[in-house]
Amino acid sequence: MHDIVLTIVVAAVFGVLAHEIKVPALVGFLGAGFLLGALDVALFPGLEELANLGVTLLLFTIGLKFDLRSLLHPEAYGTALIHMFASVILGGVTVALAVTIGIADLDGDWRTLALLGFALSFSSTVLCVKVLEERSDDGSYYGQTAIAILVIQDLAAVVFFTLTGDEPPSLWAFALILVIPVMWVVRRVLDRIGHGELLVLFGVVIALGPGYYAFESVGIHGDLGALIMGALLATHSRAIELSKALFSVKELFLVGFFIVIGIESTPTWEDLELAGLLCLILIPLTFIGFVLLGRLFGLRNRTSIRSSLALSNFSEFSIIVVVVGVAGGLFAEHWISPISLAVALSMIISSVANAHSLAIAAFFEDLMPDEKPTKLRPQDRPIDTSGADVVVLGMGRVGRAAYSRLVDHRGLRVIGIDNDHAVVSRLKEQGYDVLEGDATDHEFWQRLVAGGFVPTVILAMAIHDSNAFALDQLRAAGFDGHIAAVVQRPDQVDHLEEEGVEAIVNIYAGAGSAVADAAVALFEGEEPSGTVTERSPEEDPPVLDD
Repeated sequence: MHDIVLTIVVAAVFGVLAHEIKVPALVGFLGAGFLLGALDVALFPGLEELANLGVTLLLFTIGLKFDLRSLLHPEAYGTALIHMFASVILGGVTVALAVTIGIADLDGDWRTLALLGFALSFSSTVLCVKVLEERSDDGSYYGQTAIAILVIQDLAAVVFFTLTGDEPPSLWAFALILVIPVMWVVRRVLDRIGHGELLVLFGVVIALGPGYYAFESVGIHGDLGALIMGALLATHSRAIELSKALFSVKELFLVGFFIVIGIESTPTWEDLELAGLLCLILIPLTFIGFVLLGRLFGLRNRTSIRSSLALSNFSEFSIIVVVVGVAGGLFAEHWISPISLAVALSMIISSVANAHSLAIAAFFEDLMPDEKPTKLRPQDRPIDTSGADVVVLGMGRVGRAAYSRLVDHRGLRVIGIDNDHAVVSRLKEQGYDVLEGDATDHEFWQRLVAGGFVPTVILAMAIHDSNAFALDQLRAAGFDGHIAAVVQRPDQVDHLEEEGVEAIVNIYAGAGSAVADAAVALFEGEEPSGTVTERSPEEDPPVLDD
């Protein structure tokens, strides 16, 4: 019990200190792990299992917000494959340099160098996704591109584990095709379950059952199974709600992951020298490589830089590859400690860099040549709003109603913007002029500003914080047109009025007035002018949805 309490207290203290000096909390958790390791505090029973559960839930929630189609984009698979090939060579050369200057012993030949280079070619899925989540950028174009690259890297790791394992995947692996009909049942169950702890338990069961353990039992890495299960649920209407419900549980367990990394990375001075050399040479080269490949495959400078910052680190898979290599006689055991330390140091470097990603992106963007819009990927081109009169942000019920009113009754040209691909596709089929974009994403505003402003913007998103963020971005970009917004509570009206929004509509107040007018009409024997739609009292109010 003493070790458990000490571990939790030290983690909390270092997490708070990291927060106070304005670096990600995970840097504090890694530091806590280093200190606990130096004090010879043992991992308490179950900590590694909780840490692994956190990683599994993280990958499951990645899948819930991941668009599988992004794997087919050349900026994803092209970048991942070319960068991995180059990293194997550069990693091997760096290790050879370390051997030459006498801070490492090779105990092998060029094949050992290549395998060590392969181990250092992975970016950390856990760190990258946490960075994206903290900035709410996991749904952005650069975030989805980075995650797609990570998934391809993880698939390469799974292939390595399969080829070097004692046993190949079982023939029963072909039975995993059954997860498709199973997911039909799962989706129906998700339709019916409630909220709160039942939804959390449901998510954990799906991540571990048909996810982790089903894949693990046939010789395929279980975390890949959790990712696939999440991706198969991504199109469900409650996928984002499920992801949010699992957030706190996943974050708590991931504290254990970073503590374990820190404790198991207790180094010697020789290990620290080697790890420092690997980070000093390979992290900048990794960043430069991803930026250049992003430009090659048609990404904007800013998109390339921000995705590269998220990916410029070593992965937890680097440690696993070396451990598997040691077990298979491919590496000497003394490589485990410096590689583990290099992973931990790279996470600290990457976390601090990503905490200032906007400033770093602006700095490098000024140094790079301008892109030609015609050569950019369609998803990364400036948003053309030329000729439009109004932009509606959020094409839920309120947004669609506003769009139709402006077009049908006022004859205005309106562009709708929504972050849900399925909603955008459906509305396009219905004849709406609508674009896919996330108004809570900094990159979206970069593209929108580059395309020029319209006279009027309507903020019709479901969440007030999203509308407030969009308002801040409009102000920061120098927008001097008209702004209208919807709110749900009186205090939100006060906030937007203070920010200078000219037209604010409280949708619940409006609904109350409409219901009252309809009731009075019925009382007086008249035909109500509105339409009443029945719904279950257990349903959430359908007024706003993104």
